[in-house]
Amino acid sequence: MVGSDTFTEYTGKFYYLLHPRPTIVVGTVCPNNRVNFMSASWNMPVSEEPPIIALAIGSEAYTRECLDYCGEASLNILSLEDAQLVYDLGSVSGRDVDKVSTFKLDLVDSITIRPPGLSRSLAIIESKVIGKYPAGEAFLYLLQVTKARVREGVADRFGFLFSKGVNIALHGSGRTFYGVGPRVLASRKGSS
Repeated sequence: MVGSDTFTEYTGKFYYLLHPRPTIVVGTVCPNNRVNFMSASWNMPVSEEPPIIALAIGSEAYTRECLDYCGEASLNILSLEDAQLVYDLGSVSGRDVDKVSTFKLDLVDSITIRPPGLSRSLAIIESKVIGKYPAGEAFLYLLQVTKARVREGVADRFGFLFSKGVNIALHGSGRTFYGVGPRVLASRKGSS
């Protein structure tokens, strides 16, 4: 075991202890009908049936305005190789910058929603907003999945094929990103 058996008060931001986290790039259509993309690592599945994802978006974020306007989002999962793009998309506001042209993003049409996806994605999850709740300085959106698509050869029915060299961007803090390390298989209770 690493470290000692005594604990001390943690002085960093509490949520750093919950990172690294899978980072998605949220695609929306905004009130000016421009497509916008924003990186978001505060996301998680919350229901399998129906399929629902929770997503926290800052109350001042332009993406919040776009989600409220459009009510739909593409959730794009990018490779660790795209960590710089993931960082850049989360570092400037779509209120000030047309991110599609600034970052020369290639888009792919969605099947069930209006916002497009990013063509470089490993996977794209199409979703519709079904709930919004205030949560401190953010809003928690509940998004019902309407379609999930994956690039051929990067995933099987259990998820991404990390053993085949696929790696997704996991956000640590600031400009820090991680990939997935070696797989550890826990034994079943009572097995050795």
